[in-house]
Amino acid sequence: MAQPPAIVIPKIAPNGRDVGFALGIVAILSILFLPIPPFLIDMGLAFSIAFSILILMVSLWIQRPLDFSSFPVILLISTMIRLALNIATTRVILSHGHQGHDAAGGVIAGFAELVMGGDFVIGLIVFLILITVNFIVITKGATRIAEVGARFTLDAIPGKQMSIDADLSAGLINEKEAQHRRRELEEESSFFGSMDGASKFVRGDAVAGLLITGINVFGGIIIGYFRHGMSIGEAADVFVKLSVGDGLVSQIPALIVSLAAGLLVSRGGTSGSTDQAVVGQLSNYPRALMVAAGLLAMLSIIPGLPFIPFATLGVGMAAIAYIIPRRAAAASQLKREQDLQTAAQVKDSEKDSVKSVLKTAEIELLLGKQVSTRLLGAHQELAFRVGKMRRKFASQYGLIVPEIKVSDDIAVPDKAYHIRVHGTTIASNTVRVGEVIVVTGGGRRPTVPGDDIREPAFGMPAVSILETFTEDLKREGFHPIDNVSVVLTHLSEVIRNNLPQLLSYKDVKILIERLDPEYRKLADEICTSHMSYSGLQAVLKLLLAERVSIRNLHLILEAVAELAPHVRKTEHIVEHVRVRMSQQLCGDLSDNGTLRVLRLGNKWDMVFHQALKRDAKGDIVEFDIDPRHLEEFSEEATRVIREHLDRGMPFVLVSSPESRSYVRMIIERLFATLPVLSHVELAKGLEIKIIGSIS
Repeated sequence: MAQPPAIVIPKIAPNGRDVGFALGIVAILSILFLPIPPFLIDMGLAFSIAFSILILMVSLWIQRPLDFSSFPVILLISTMIRLALNIATTRVILSHGHQGHDAAGGVIAGFAELVMGGDFVIGLIVFLILITVNFIVITKGATRIAEVGARFTLDAIPGKQMSIDADLSAGLINEKEAQHRRRELEEESSFFGSMDGASKFVRGDAVAGLLITGINVFGGIIIGYFRHGMSIGEAADVFVKLSVGDGLVSQIPALIVSLAAGLLVSRGGTSGSTDQAVVGQLSNYPRALMVAAGLLAMLSIIPGLPFIPFATLGVGMAAIAYIIPRRAAAASQLKREQDLQTAAQVKDSEKDSVKSVLKTAEIELLLGKQVSTRLLGAHQELAFRVGKMRRKFASQYGLIVPEIKVSDDIAVPDKAYHIRVHGTTIASNTVRVGEVIVVTGGGRRPTVPGDDIREPAFGMPAVSILETFTEDLKREGFHPIDNVSVVLTHLSEVIRNNLPQLLSYKDVKILIERLDPEYRKLADEICTSHMSYSGLQAVLKLLLAERVSIRNLHLILEAVAELAPHVRKTEHIVEHVRVRMSQQLCGDLSDNGTLRVLRLGNKWDMVFHQALKRDAKGDIVEFDIDPRHLEEFSEEATRVIREHLDRGMPFVLVSSPESRSYVRMIIERLFATLPVLSHVELAKGLEIKIIGSIS
């Protein structure tokens, strides 16, 4: 059995507003056909004026044009009210105009007397001026703005729709926000399209008012002369005053509504109420006000021009130009204070929240109680030297080191400090409070008594001596190191050893954004066609792991672009980048143009070469060295390298290109700071001094 069709019951507006609105529209239509007494005409004309003023005020105070989206409907209703009242007054004027100036009600008679002052010629001229202003100036301009606004709004819909879809796909907005934006876009297009048509109502209303006034004048004179026996002059006096009064009463609301329509469509993309958009923008330029005040002051002293009006306005503009910057400065200061207060409140709330436990500083220096008292007492010096250290890292390695958090911690022993990276303790040491360190390196010792210790940053032999002997040490030619310098040197070396961990994905994006547009485009091409930004980050991390500066990022990108289309392994790309950056590598490691080189002997060259296992294509797939050879190489390399390190002269270890990375892998566990280069990385034009070999 078929189901009966569902009956849709429309929603009824609360308190019967829909019925009242419908009855109001019926009443407007009834005025077109039914005779209306003068008293009701007065009420209708007063309502028309009040309604137009309300429309103007709402148009002034809305924040954006779309907030008054019902304006086209309201414009049509107000136009119909004025036309209906025009027809009603025409009927009364032509029927009872011979009775006198009050025949069409008190509102029309009052306006006629107020504007015309007993002379209908003046009223006729004023009426024509109002018609001209409304029809030619305001209505025509508003119509043109509405047409252009509707055209551009409709043309921009596809682009805005694509922007909403792109934001939704990128996760910048959720589905609910996307629906809200789409609905706003539909409302905007409908509003400006409706305003294009609604502006024609205002223009037609002005034409209709002019025609109705002309009909009232000529029709009234004819009826008064032929039907009521009035003379031509008497009929003209009465009917012209009534007709012009009626035209004024109808044109004033029409002018107000036309102004509201013009204000609404000319707002464009300006947000805020009209006073904020207009007065706020005009007052944002105190210099313009001051120049205008100066011009008014000049006009006030010109002979023949009145002094008081120009001088008063000039003083007023000068006063406004003087007050505005001070008010703006006070408002800006108040806003800064509010922002600081809000930030402090947010920070306090974050401290009390569980989420704050999950946030860890990237670099932390935690001090024990006694060390904190000693070091934080010189807080300004410590902050200055930490900032100087970060600038040095930026210039040396091309990487901005994160902010270093310095604080005390009760979990740290009183005379110790801990250095943490990403919340993990990387290094720690005990500070001899009240003592200085003299690094001896196993050489001459001071005559002043002290304890033998190891310097924490590099592990070199040193002597700890009381601060009271500082001057004696300087006289002996030593350079005593205070506690702050010891801690900061240790911190600097720990940061240098952990540069790869401190290079985040965000840092890579920031470094690329700082490049020239051409190199930003090159980075985008590399990271969209051949590798990801994470792959580029891995290349930079491997370079920093060997303390290779990435300050010349454009050269690195060029080198990566050469090999990335053909090779996928990050290690091979890094080796190619090192060869391309050989001039920088050798320049940073050389001493006055001379590069001291410690060679890998023929024996170990052959051992490493045999340990490289290759596939059918000749590519290295495995490094398999005999453990006995590995142990023997470690012992021999440690002995030889230690001898040269004790001499205090910088040098590098050189091996074959294929085995360089594997030699480095072994050497970094013995001497983390010793650079390892390959033969092809030795730059041209550099003096090479061979100081020995591991053989």
